[in-house]
Amino acid sequence: MKHFLDLLQQTIRENWNEPALADYRGANLTFGDLARGICRLHILFEEMGVAPGEKIALCGRNSTRWSVAYFAILAYKAVAVPILCDFTPSNIASLTLHSDARLLIVDRHIWDAMDAVSRGSVAEALALDRPEVLRSAGGLLPVALSRVDRLYAEQYRQGICPGDVHYDASTLDELCIVSYTSGTSGSPKGTMLSARSISSNVAFAQRQIPTRRGWRVLSILPLAHLYGLMFELMYPLLSGCRVTFLGAMPTPSVLMEALREVRPYMQLVVPLILEKIFRNKVFPALRREPARTMVRIPVVREIVFRYVRIGIINSFGGNIRHFIAGGAGLDPEVESFMRRIRLPYTVGYGMTECGPLICYSDWRSFAEGSCGRVVVRMELRIDSADPVHTAGEIQVRGDNVMLGYYKNAEAADAAFTDDGWLRTGDMGVLDASGNLYIRGRCKSMILGPSGQNIYPEEIEERLNAMPMVAESLVVGRRNGIVAMVVADVDASRRTGDAEVERVMAENLRTLNASLPAYSRVAAIELRAEEFEKTPKQSIKRYLYE
Repeated sequence: MKHFLDLLQQTIRENWNEPALADYRGANLTFGDLARGICRLHILFEEMGVAPGEKIALCGRNSTRWSVAYFAILAYKAVAVPILCDFTPSNIASLTLHSDARLLIVDRHIWDAMDAVSRGSVAEALALDRPEVLRSAGGLLPVALSRVDRLYAEQYRQGICPGDVHYDASTLDELCIVSYTSGTSGSPKGTMLSARSISSNVAFAQRQIPTRRGWRVLSILPLAHLYGLMFELMYPLLSGCRVTFLGAMPTPSVLMEALREVRPYMQLVVPLILEKIFRNKVFPALRREPARTMVRIPVVREIVFRYVRIGIINSFGGNIRHFIAGGAGLDPEVESFMRRIRLPYTVGYGMTECGPLICYSDWRSFAEGSCGRVVVRMELRIDSADPVHTAGEIQVRGDNVMLGYYKNAEAADAAFTDDGWLRTGDMGVLDASGNLYIRGRCKSMILGPSGQNIYPEEIEERLNAMPMVAESLVVGRRNGIVAMVVADVDASRRTGDAEVERVMAENLRTLNASLPAYSRVAAIELRAEEFEKTPKQSIKRYLYE
């Protein structure tokens, strides 16, 4: 298994003048341009006195600039701290502080949205989308930035060339990434991932999802999360592919137009996207004549199914070889139909703590209803006396597994069994062929529309502190996130139902104002009865999900 920095060095050298990164209808960078950008940032880091192993936080929308900064951090042997730009400005500042980041590289509009206290907690801040110092408590950053052009010209008088690209790949065991999946400022969990974890994920993807130089990927998932970062940026780019960033959250029409232009060879999707296509378009069309009659005739049915498959692939640009879903299970009816029409789909399984891969199977060998088989360099077990028939917690160990949680030893200790296996928090069974079937969640994480992790407990904690709320439970539904609320009985009796509804409407507005856009609550549903509880008085969440 090669160190991912070896692959980066090799890919840049071999593809110097080939396209590497692009902003949709914006900037275009070759692999040589990527090397130049990395080199310039390395000069900046050196002039600031950044030492290998120090943290550099990165927060911005998906873009060529984000990617150059990210690879520059890793190639410098610093530690990248990617932070989701949808977090609130105060949470972005608090996670930067918690990570001990020496520098925050951030989109200017995110910085502008921070209040004075949040800005004051950041020692050094550099604009991601322009060469501009946003804050420098020690005064090092402005001086360093002013010297970059001169030092670059002196060091590379003939310009940088492929032979100048050298990245230290001496060890796989150093810390490379601290990934925060939640924006909470209470007890943040920054997952610490090593070069071994990153390299193992990349190596597996290169073997299982082979590519060719020049093939294209359209990046739509957040790069601040490992799913999008690893499989829409690192694995394809290190394979010589061109990655195009859609940028801001797209409308369906913009997305479809971009897919037609980019023509990606694979597409990562959350299951909801595929389900909407089939339930809103394919199924209604097949229920209308003459398609309804045609699918009843065996020979004709296969022709109809072929046209459906081709139509879906064409809607994604016409070059799709793999649809890869993750984060949640597929609707059984939709999955069964996709299997019948031979759509090249598969469902993987993973988590941030594994960088992220745990299970995956190619669509040709994928078992319907499963989420694949455990990947190489990883082991999986079910905490059950009969793992084939009785669900137990899924536990894993191997190269992909995290080093721990940054400055949160208590959470890290709780994440592992006494004999060193990582607790996934998910329940499942294994069949005789090693296919994993998820049977439920110990954890309650909700997958957002673009792959974001949403933790309902954080929303419930805020909601439970609001007027007239006795208890609440936040769940994900097809039409969005819903908060089920039991109102305070005494307050309800005193004020009446109309007043309770008015207060809840105000609670909803206040709650959503404090949440990132992707985790806002669509509605509050009032319940007349209390939630069913365990003997420990915890809500039996599984009854309502």
